Amino acid sequence: MKSALTIYLIILLCSLSFSSVAQETEYQRPPHEIEEVALAKLSPITRISDKGQWALFLERSPYRSLAKLAQPELKIAGTRINPKTFNESRGAEYTGVSLMNIRTQEEKKVTGLPEEAVVITSSFSPSESKVLLWVEEEDGVYLYSFNVNDPVAIRVTDRKINATTGATILWINDNDFLTLVIPSSIGDVPATPKVPSGPIIQENKGKATPVRTYQDLLKNPYDEDLFDYYFTSQLVRISDNVITEIGNPAIYGGIISLSPDKSLLLISTTERPYSYQVPMYNFPRRTYIADLNGKIVKELAKTPILTLPSGYDVTSPYPRSYGWRADKPATIYWVEAQDKGNPRENKVEYMDIVYQWAYPFTGEKEEVTKTEKRFRSILWHDDSFALLYEYTRAANRTKTWLIKPASGKTPQLLFDLSVDDRYNQPGNPHMVKNEAGKYIVYTNKAKDELLMLSPGASPEGDMPYISRFSLKNKKNTILWRSQAPYYESVVEIIDPVKLQVITSRQSVTEPANFFFRDLKRKKSTQLTHFLNPYPSMANVTKEKIFYKRADGVDLTATVYLPAGYDKEKDGRLPVLMWAYPREFRSASDATQIRGSQYTFTNIGYGSPVFWVLRGYCVMESVEMPIVGTSQDTEPNDNFIEQLTMNAEAAVKVITDMGVGDPDRIAVGGHSYGAFMTANLLAHTKLFKAGIARSGAYNRTLTPFGFQNETRTYWEAPDVYNTMSPFMHADKLNGALLLIHGEMDNNSGTFPIQSERYYQALKGHGATTRYVILPYESHGYAAKENILHLLYETDAWLEEYVKNAK
Repeated sequence: MKSALTIYLIILLCSLSFSSVAQETEYQRPPHEIEEVALAKLSPITRISDKGQWALFLERSPYRSLAKLAQPELKIAGTRINPKTFNESRGAEYTGVSLMNIRTQEEKKVTGLPEEAVVITSSFSPSESKVLLWVEEEDGVYLYSFNVNDPVAIRVTDRKINATTGATILWINDNDFLTLVIPSSIGDVPATPKVPSGPIIQENKGKATPVRTYQDLLKNPYDEDLFDYYFTSQLVRISDNVITEIGNPAIYGGIISLSPDKSLLLISTTERPYSYQVPMYNFPRRTYIADLNGKIVKELAKTPILTLPSGYDVTSPYPRSYGWRADKPATIYWVEAQDKGNPRENKVEYMDIVYQWAYPFTGEKEEVTKTEKRFRSILWHDDSFALLYEYTRAANRTKTWLIKPASGKTPQLLFDLSVDDRYNQPGNPHMVKNEAGKYIVYTNKAKDELLMLSPGASPEGDMPYISRFSLKNKKNTILWRSQAPYYESVVEIIDPVKLQVITSRQSVTEPANFFFRDLKRKKSTQLTHFLNPYPSMANVTKEKIFYKRADGVDLTATVYLPAGYDKEKDGRLPVLMWAYPREFRSASDATQIRGSQYTFTNIGYGSPVFWVLRGYCVMESVEMPIVGTSQDTEPNDNFIEQLTMNAEAAVKVITDMGVGDPDRIAVGGHSYGAFMTANLLAHTKLFKAGIARSGAYNRTLTPFGFQNETRTYWEAPDVYNTMSPFMHADKLNGALLLIHGEMDNNSGTFPIQSERYYQALKGHGATTRYVILPYESHGYAAKENILHLLYETDAWLEEYVKNAK
């Protein structure tokens, strides 16, 4: 173990300026076989209406242009927006829309949208006779609507939508809804001050207020003014295209929800004073109930800036999780922590209490139930039936209770499971809309059965199913299950009695397509016919392999081999492994099989599968479990040892199969996978090269926790230092390619992580290269950058792995 002085000197050395050959180069393109797959036309995003009448197809491009990414962007209060359009700057974009009648399978293209505009989201009206589209044009976001029987989109209003916190829609009926627009009194953007009005001062008076590292925070009073300007919205009601303003402009940064009887609004607004330490969702909040004219009916809570200590099961000490009971006309519920939000300092019998309060909110609040651990959610049905979920991160377990909200009776425990115990997870209960248009738990008339949808994890992999769960004997009866050689999951239950459903089915050779299934009659109809976008991958072989690491933990990986490969004739192949570590509380959970061997391979920019077309054996989803070895230890206490065992097992299995060349193996990953990659090159001699994208390499720069590590640097300095590749920059084995988005917004993966790590490696004579992708965030989006990323990766693998000397 390095001494504290040595560690300090390393950090100091790498904070200095280094002379280095760095330059902006022209964009390059990868080999044709890779580029062809990267730019393949994708199947549209499909949204099925709740009643199963319509399928909305949203066309998408694989990537946006660098020019689009380079448009002005405001990074503020922990989020990023386009200041020109008052929209999230890096959200989804769809270039075309079409609508299919599921019963007749007639499909029509939606017309009437502006030529260069993009759709950012959509919503069906309550009766599903209309569709609303949020459309980003050059000067802002506008609402368009069309009738499903005549899909010609028409702009609803010339008032611009404020979409800085997402798209808001509260339906009253097909012709009446609420949304957020830019205030008419907005005025001009606050002028940039020529000189500061004074110094920026932050102060702490003895109270421990640790926070994790966040990006894009407020920095000064001018940022505060900009935040007010761009995030302030006007709530409006649009009824038959007539606009009525509701209340005063405000920052709707939290809840905005319509009561089931559509008479009241539950609202949470963001208030000053703001913080320079935490993002906007931790700013002070005011929560209240108002009528549809904006008149305050009841003030509920005012909460200050929220800064939480580190530790398991820590939560807000103030009232939280406000919502409307879905089964009542106008009854709110919320949760209050009994341990002041900190179970480590305050030991209590029950961590949380759930309360409710009915309109007109004049009596006392009523206790609904208590939870021993942290409240997670509640699914309502009526006064005699609701499902309560509680969770403890400390043990990584969840409990599901059947409660009778009006009876005061002791809840009935239904499930008590490890979150990672996928084999025994019964699934999620089917939800249906009631007359008020709110989702409630579906159950039979006797209220002794649930209809469950499960991913169907099993030793054979995921095999989704529908089942009836008996509340009397707690037995699951499977009604239908996906069968090999397909992976098929239920997307929408159209009729829970007749068991008519819409499913999504795929296989190794077929992309996901939608089917109508009558499960009782055992009949099906294919609804969509999306084609394989990667014809060049048609003869590539795909296999899920099973193996063990040295301590007996079962592992899996998905192996891709080039088309026509014969190991007897062609010999051993260079190997590219791709992985992402995960923590587990028990070995039994870690050994469970995840995923399915029957899924279609969708190849995004981050996929390693491209290189099977270049003659590599590709190992994707190589499992890297980090397991807690006892109740007194955390998984990260022996992170390096377990990571090494995982890698050794993967190398051994692909070598023993006679496929992989042990002298030509590379490893790679993104984010925590990049962190893994750097550690493997520092602590093993298994790999010729590594590809590390947008990682964090110095854990002292995330001193109040990272990933699932809740201890601080000062509580576990040896863990932080041992796990930091930066501290072992003098030990790198193999050639390491570092890639990072110039504007990474992910907590903990500041670009300086790669910058300083590269300087440390270079200072010790390592073989390394550092590529900065302009304008990119934690995930990459621009076509030019992605093609160059693939070029860099291919060139690195060709030089240091396939043709390694």
